[in-house]
Amino acid sequence: MSQIIPSTTPLRGFEDHTDCVYAVAVFPDRQRMVTDSYDKTVRLWDMKTGAVLKKMEGHGDRVFGLAVSRDGQIIASGDDSGVVIIWHGETGEPLTQLIKAHSEEIFSLDFSPDGTALATGSADRTMKLWSTKTWKPEGNIIQLGWIYCVRYSPSGELLAIATTNNMEIFNSGTRECVAKFKGHTSFNLSLAWTPDGTRLLSGGDASDPTIREWDTSTWSQVSDPWAGHTHHIHFIAIHPAGTLVASASDDKHVRLWRLSDRRTIAIFQHSSWVTCVTFSMDGKHILSGGADNMISKWEVPKVALPEDPPKDPESKAQVSDSKILAIDTSVRNACIAGNLSAAEQLLTQGIDADSNNYNSYANRSLVMARKHDWDHALDDAVKSITIQPSLTGHISKGIALCGQRQIRDARTAFDIASMFTNEDSTTNHFLLLVKAIALFGADQHEEALQLVQQLAAVCPNHNTLACCVVETYFCVQLGLNSLNGSRHDEAADHFTAAVNSIVFSPALDINYIYEDLVVLFGWDVNSLWKNAHRNRCDALCRAGRLDEALESYQYMMDILDVDTKASCLNWSNAFKQECSMLSLASGDAALAASDYDRAISSYSVAINLNSASKTIFAQCSKARSGKLLWEEALLDAEKVIELDPSSYIGYELKHVALHGAQRYDEAIEAFEMMLSKLDSAPNMHIRKLREQYLSPSDAERAIRKVIDVQLNNAPLRLLNTHTGLLCDRDAQIRAFKESKEYNDLLLSIMKHPDLPAECHTEAVTTYFCCAMLSHRWEGTEPRLRDIKDKDVYELKGAGGLVKVQSFCEVAREAEYHWAWVDSCCIDQDNPVELQTSIDSMFAWYRHSSLTAVYLSDVPPSSKSGALAKSAWNTRGWTVPEFLAPKIIRFYQQDWTPYLGDESPNHKESVDIMNELEDATGIDARALAAFQPGMRDAREKLQWVSARRTTKPEDIAYSLFGIFDVRLPIHYGEDKQNALGRLLQDIVARSGDITALDWIGQPSTFNSCLPADISSYAAPSYALQSLSEDEIQAAISSLQNTVAVESALKLYEQLDNMSAPRFATCRLQLPCIAFRITELRRRRGPAHETHFTYGVKADGLRDLQITTEETLIQFARARPARQTFFLVRPWDRRLLEQPDIAEPPAFADNAESLGDWSEPESPLDDSPGADSSVEQELDDSESHTRALRLMVRLGQQFGAFLLMQQRGGEYKRIASDHDIVAQVKDATSVHNMMNIRTLEIL
Repeated sequence: MSQIIPSTTPLRGFEDHTDCVYAVAVFPDRQRMVTDSYDKTVRLWDMKTGAVLKKMEGHGDRVFGLAVSRDGQIIASGDDSGVVIIWHGETGEPLTQLIKAHSEEIFSLDFSPDGTALATGSADRTMKLWSTKTWKPEGNIIQLGWIYCVRYSPSGELLAIATTNNMEIFNSGTRECVAKFKGHTSFNLSLAWTPDGTRLLSGGDASDPTIREWDTSTWSQVSDPWAGHTHHIHFIAIHPAGTLVASASDDKHVRLWRLSDRRTIAIFQHSSWVTCVTFSMDGKHILSGGADNMISKWEVPKVALPEDPPKDPESKAQVSDSKILAIDTSVRNACIAGNLSAAEQLLTQGIDADSNNYNSYANRSLVMARKHDWDHALDDAVKSITIQPSLTGHISKGIALCGQRQIRDARTAFDIASMFTNEDSTTNHFLLLVKAIALFGADQHEEALQLVQQLAAVCPNHNTLACCVVETYFCVQLGLNSLNGSRHDEAADHFTAAVNSIVFSPALDINYIYEDLVVLFGWDVNSLWKNAHRNRCDALCRAGRLDEALESYQYMMDILDVDTKASCLNWSNAFKQECSMLSLASGDAALAASDYDRAISSYSVAINLNSASKTIFAQCSKARSGKLLWEEALLDAEKVIELDPSSYIGYELKHVALHGAQRYDEAIEAFEMMLSKLDSAPNMHIRKLREQYLSPSDAERAIRKVIDVQLNNAPLRLLNTHTGLLCDRDAQIRAFKESKEYNDLLLSIMKHPDLPAECHTEAVTTYFCCAMLSHRWEGTEPRLRDIKDKDVYELKGAGGLVKVQSFCEVAREAEYHWAWVDSCCIDQDNPVELQTSIDSMFAWYRHSSLTAVYLSDVPPSSKSGALAKSAWNTRGWTVPEFLAPKIIRFYQQDWTPYLGDESPNHKESVDIMNELEDATGIDARALAAFQPGMRDAREKLQWVSARRTTKPEDIAYSLFGIFDVRLPIHYGEDKQNALGRLLQDIVARSGDITALDWIGQPSTFNSCLPADISSYAAPSYALQSLSEDEIQAAISSLQNTVAVESALKLYEQLDNMSAPRFATCRLQLPCIAFRITELRRRRGPAHETHFTYGVKADGLRDLQITTEETLIQFARARPARQTFFLVRPWDRRLLEQPDIAEPPAFADNAESLGDWSEPESPLDDSPGADSSVEQELDDSESHTRALRLMVRLGQQFGAFLLMQQRGGEYKRIASDHDIVAQVKDATSVHNMMNIRTLEIL
């Protein structure tokens, strides 16, 4: 066993780092090395002088991972914060921006052997593979434990990963895990592959400070762990010859091991813990470093180097017996030069001089075989053997017999020849190779190949280069045969086999080494390497395997020396031209099929082959844009511009790339350049293309029109849910113009001006979608002045402010840009804005994309019924806020959905709508699809009769949107006045007298109107009505007693009645008046506040009225000065005419609610409006209709008690109960009707 050789003094130190050196790597040029450190830098060193060539700065944290590509052109480093920087291997300058590769520290990096990928492993428990062309991740991220080390196998097929818990082996191409095992007892810290890939070494942490060896065919451990270290083993390096192993540890030692027996043969001691180690390229030195802030260079002890290092395979000294055949130099030279006639002549002269010269006969036989003159060759061989059996004679006989296809006899000849080798292994080796070559020439291909392969396997002590050369030659010949037969895939496989057999460089003089093979068979062995590679490239290309062909070509070009490259120039140009044409065709086909990856790959091939034109760059830019690789597409587009600055195509492609990269200003600039190129194009057809596009300014104007329409139905101010800022219209538009949505729309319109307007509207509408809040004001609500010019999210406060913040967050999470809250989005101090807001508020809620109802008093997880009990359900303003929206969601105290209902629209929730119906008395269908207007006014007034508002007048203002009225807002006015103005407008515009049906106190605005909305709480009195059979029976009875003319006259008189009208608080009420002839007070308890009166009126049955007012009593005998009437307000519905004016359904487009109102009801003052209809009725139908009217007039009706005032006007006397009256005799209705219009104060 070799003695341990301790060493404490390095040959030299490389000092410049100011903190721990974590990693070191050497370059293939043997001149330089690179290191990284905790001092956040990477340094490039001259190994000869020890000088720092470059201090590479850019990392913001400790640098751990370090790797150099196999060709030395790229350096990669990774730091503690997960950042990777890529550096130029020669200059040390950064090649990329900082790459945020991982979220935590990167401990290990490794380049694939072919240099196309970089593997990174991190403490964030992921391993990623990065393309070295794009520096973007490729494929799926591999999720593992804490990753300490990643290492590619020598072939690049496998990727080994060491983690805290396991060692895992992945197929680098498929990302499939092919093996997973525990490894060390605790953490697995370091990995290294042997050069032949048959073994993987791993290092453990302080709890298992050993090196373990793994068989890569079974992934089982080989032998016992290598013991010696006492702490973490951070790094393992393997000697270039594959015979030695170096390991670096926290125990301050670098250990040198012999791989064959796994023993320590040297120890190098540092002053502190060691993190990294590597061998120099020549294997004579070890470089290691760590917490001593430097790299130490140590000499590998000579006794540790392999005792019998392999000789340089390119050395001419490798084959000492290259000339085994005894051939005259002149003849040999003639054969090598291919001058077979001269060689034959020289040998013939020798035979003529000495007829027993068996050697000359044997050599001439070989020459005749070269000339394929097999008969003469055999004759000479036989003569040689007859004269004197010899090695050369039997070899020449075997070759001649193979030429004549006498295979069995040929084998015998070669077997006999072996008797003349004197048991010399070298000569025997040569003989068997000649036999194999001769058999191959006789088409015994399989036998010949097996012989060569077996020879290489069983004779390891002999030169295998000869076997390699012969096997390569065979594969090339087989490939040529397949290529000539157009079997291109088969040919490619043969040539690939030939290339894989080659272990010599193209610069090696093989002809010199194997001169006898050249003499015997005329081989140009020196061209073998070149021919194998060239033919493989051609075969792969013709087989359509373009990627493989180019990879093979590049490999060949990388290895060739200058002279050989020059000799291949013509072939190289032709090959690249052919590949370029195939690449273009492949790229165009792939692009047409939207296979962008294949298209990019194909076009890139053409570009790399120096066949680039503006067309290729243009196509490649399109493919990259299709793949969303905007920056790469931009580079290609700029290349098009560079190649043809006058063309519009490059700018069009540049515009597309910049648009995709969301560099909008530059995209518009490129588009304008494209337009200018089109305008100035010399070709008329190209100039005509300009008509397909809009200029940016025209497109902006088109969008602005759509914006104006959209904002016409939006609140004046909105909260930006992303910035938290309150924005007026101008700010909203500015935000839109700065958005991706606006720029995408702008560019789309510029390129496609013929797009339907709906597309423009949809984009604008989507951006300006607004969420609105419905809530109960409580405590201190933030006002506009509190949040103006402030980020609402940053404000500190409670109550109302938190509510606004939470609502904005809800809206933002629902992906709405804008939110509106009434408390802070309206300038309450600006009367004009306040008026506009109240006028438009119903429309705003109607057009909102979401109305969020916040129930502050409904705790989380509440059960059904909590909504009905909420104080929100008692407020006046909340009624239009839940009727107007199409989409509404109810939120509990903690902003979770009510009843846990996650559906997008609670108006579609049966449970919630039923609960709201029970709570409000509003039919669920009206709740879900309410239409504003004056129809069913009495019912709508009843809905809000129990509602309250903080400001009394607001109860009227809150109804403006429901009835679709626009009236001035006068905060501070009397609530009776506010309600009166609303009811006045309803009656005046619709003619609907149901709004006059109430019980309670009269309004000071007009006595026919109530003083308070609560007067509508009781439902309308249910008057008795007749069935259709009863009506028909009554009509039959009247037909016998009432003249046709009288009935028709009554019908016409009522049909010509005007509609009710309001003016200056005075009501012009069309009615049927019944004069009161007697009014007597009934006796009641003392101090009563309500009085009951018996009433008699002309034509009516007697009835009683209860009222707070004290009325003058009178009778026919003692008439009063004032006139009293019981009146029946005229209702045109009694005419039973067809409804020809129905209100439209609520508009779902952008038109404002205020742009339409319900048309006047049939109560409108429109004499003769239906005359054309009546003219079409025959007399019988007209008579029947008139009689039906009389029957209906004879039924009960709701009456008003009116008292005449001094000026002749009337005042309504309010009653505690509905006044229900009925005529005494229905048959005399036409005679007693006092039809008139009364003015009521």
